[in-house]
Amino acid sequence: MDTTDISLAGTAAFVTGGGGGIGRSAALCLADMGADVAVVDAIPERCEQMVGEIEKRGRKAVALPVNVMDVGALQDAVKAAADTFGRLDVLVNNAGGVTRRSFLDLQEKNWRRHIDLNLVSNLAATQAAAPVMIEGGRGGSIINVSSIEGSRAAPGYAVYAACKAGVDNLTRSLALEFSEHGIRVNAIAPDYTRTPGTSGQFTGPVDESKWHQPTPEQREVIRRRIPLGRAGLEEECGRVVVFLASPMASYVTGTIIPVDGGAWASSGWVRSSTNDWILPPESAD
Repeated sequence: MDTTDISLAGTAAFVTGGGGGIGRSAALCLADMGADVAVVDAIPERCEQMVGEIEKRGRKAVALPVNVMDVGALQDAVKAAADTFGRLDVLVNNAGGVTRRSFLDLQEKNWRRHIDLNLVSNLAATQAAAPVMIEGGRGGSIINVSSIEGSRAAPGYAVYAACKAGVDNLTRSLALEFSEHGIRVNAIAPDYTRTPGTSGQFTGPVDESKWHQPTPEQREVIRRRIPLGRAGLEEECGRVVVFLASPMASYVTGTIIPVDGGAWASSGWVRSSTNDWILPPESAD
């Protein structure tokens, strides 16, 4: 094995929600390994910011300020990226979002928005990108950003969790459908990760100086709940995206990879104040 096994030189990627958070890190990590990148984000300033960051890495970039809930605009953006780069090798379906609310408090417009943002956008981008990959004849890699909420109960996030469960099944199903074309389909499933959104910055260019910092109490909750004892970092997801996009994962398809510090594996086990692993309702004190 050598460094060419992780190289993405000469490839082109399309990343939804690429202006911030996990999508931003995925786009930058892909560029670091040699890919040209089309960045799709609903916040235009973040698209432009990303173009500058990618070009600093010596790669080509195109900003596509698109709301992924607009299916027609998203599919047009895929075509624009393919026309710009002359190919499309990697699709990262990252765009998504959630607001905590009891299911019975949701209105139809709320759950339709969740579905459009977290599931329909994946369908639309994939249906537009896959034919470009097939026509190119070089195969490709589709990477969906799911969540561990897709494989466990998530009270207060029921529609979001249902969408992510759909993403997981879509990943496995399309891995089979696209296998004859050499297109691999995989997903990553993060848990709590420090991003602009989870840190209170919802507008404007990404600026970590504006992020809320967790309180000591919040850090302790995370330490007890996540086996590795801390929140995830964006780049830790970006690195796994690069692996799945690269020749190193040439025989990997139909997988859901948790990038969660062990949170899914713990399945309800938490640390006590004495650092022992317990399963509540055993006392955590």
